[in-house]
Amino acid sequence: MRASDADRDQVADRLREALAEGRITAEEHAERIDAVYRAKTYADLDPLLADLPSEQAPRPRVRLHKDEAPLGPPAPQSPNLVAIFSGVTRRGRWLVEPTTNVSCVFGGVDLDFRQAVLSQGEVTVNVSCLFGGIEITVPPGVRVTSSAAMVFGGADLPDDVIDPDAPLIRLTGMVIFGGLSVHRREIGEKRSRHDRHLERHRRHLERMEEHHERMLERHTDMHRRRDERRERLRELRAERRRHR
Repeated sequence: MRASDADRDQVADRLREALAEGRITAEEHAERIDAVYRAKTYADLDPLLADLPSEQAPRPRVRLHKDEAPLGPPAPQSPNLVAIFSGVTRRGRWLVEPTTNVSCVFGGVDLDFRQAVLSQGEVTVNVSCLFGGIEITVPPGVRVTSSAAMVFGGADLPDDVIDPDAPLIRLTGMVIFGGLSVHRREIGEKRSRHDRHLERHRRHLERMEEHHERMLERHTDMHRRRDERRERLRELRAERRRHR
């Protein structure tokens, strides 16, 4: 029998729960999600849940209720995070919408995806940051790409050497006078206080160096324009003398 969109969505929800519970890997989740939305019949959907605990239901409906559910689906949260002269943190088990919008002005945002549940195989984090910083932590097995524009700012991304078919977090938007940093860590792994201190110190030095270079460029440009004006005045005086 032909499967409906609602049936495919139920299977996708069950696979997201299985990923959050650690029953399947991120790579398996991405492969099965692709197969779900290609499926046309119940026969195409059944193998995707065959090795996962579920309560069999009579056809034509596909039932996905587990006998035991120690963890329910993550509660929906706002896809918009705003930090103005403050800080915002999102971590633990949370549902990542297809697009998450992050805005910070003189503030900081910390996003931890290590226990998050992605709503689909590719999600987007759109950032708008002015004089602030955004720190993102992802688990091994998740790709991160960035097309965010940096204006007097910088981005620090880990080397992308994992499976190109792995779940993808795409970073877009703009960072002005700020920083965007991405770290890949196992669940439970934390940076030491010494490492955090060194990283903050390194970022501070980098920003000071960038500021010094900009000031030097402005100073050089100011002297160049001053010399051009002086040369122009000399040419005008010389021309007037010739006409006398």
